[in-house]
Amino acid sequence: MNNHFTITINDDNGVKQFNLHQIIKKAILYVILFGAIVTLMAVGTILYLNHAVDAIEQKRLNMQSAYMLQKEKNQELDDSIKQTNLSLEDKKRKLDEFSQTLSEIETLIGLAPQEEMSLEQRADITKLNSEHMATLMQFIPSGSPVEYKGVTSGFGYRIHPTLNTREYHAGVDLRAAMDTPVYATADGIVEWSGFHQKSGYGNLIIIQHNYGFRTYFGHLNKTIVESGKFVKKGDLIAYTGTTGMSSGPHLHYEVRFVQRAVDSIQFVQWSVKNYKDIFKKEKQIPWQSLINATSHIKVPQPTQALPSSQLALQSQER
Repeated sequence: MNNHFTITINDDNGVKQFNLHQIIKKAILYVILFGAIVTLMAVGTILYLNHAVDAIEQKRLNMQSAYMLQKEKNQELDDSIKQTNLSLEDKKRKLDEFSQTLSEIETLIGLAPQEEMSLEQRADITKLNSEHMATLMQFIPSGSPVEYKGVTSGFGYRIHPTLNTREYHAGVDLRAAMDTPVYATADGIVEWSGFHQKSGYGNLIIIQHNYGFRTYFGHLNKTIVESGKFVKKGDLIAYTGTTGMSSGPHLHYEVRFVQRAVDSIQFVQWSVKNYKDIFKKEKQIPWQSLINATSHIKVPQPTQALPSSQLALQSQER
């Protein structure tokens, strides 16, 4: 048995032969085979690792995309929370302002809210009282019939400016220039409009109001409304003058209750700010009965504001 094999090498120097033992031959073959196996395993491992790296990279990209999407959602949520907080702060501020305004109105109309009352309950009660107050001041004479510039002669006994005798003055003389607009101080029916021969009032307007009240407007230069006409609070009814027994342009203004003259200046000065004062100062009128009689009545909202001269006193107070 031949245990050798020959390796022949040809080059420029000639032919060379090497005799190798068979064991060496097998060793070389094993080495080559092992190298091939290692190479195949290395190539397979590299391919597997490349695939794993690609999968990991794809997962990383997916996670990064999900992270950015979540980040955008978080930002939107943060913006929404900030907007909600701003809205809540604005509503809280408005609610505080409303509560403060409500407290001022409650003080103005003499309400004393209980601690356990909610803001809604306080608002409902205030609304009812405000509506009642508006009703009284719509139906009962209130405010100045002309732009308020003071009183030239008050209510009660005085020396008459033309007769020079001590006479009872049933109203107040309001300072006003010639042809100053005169406005109704409450809703009512015009009972008289024209020259009044039985008195020294000259051109006179008498308006009959609800609950026994009447108002007199004397010494007018020109009347606008006719007898029998319905007028609302704030309607233009005449212009001031100096007709009748008058020493100069002004407005003679009277308020009467059941044909009895009362101090008109109390009604001229009657406004929302001093709403309850007149109940204490004017004792000749049964206010409690009037309040009870009007408690169920609501005045419709006016379609337009009262003329500025009708609100002159309130403007002057502000």
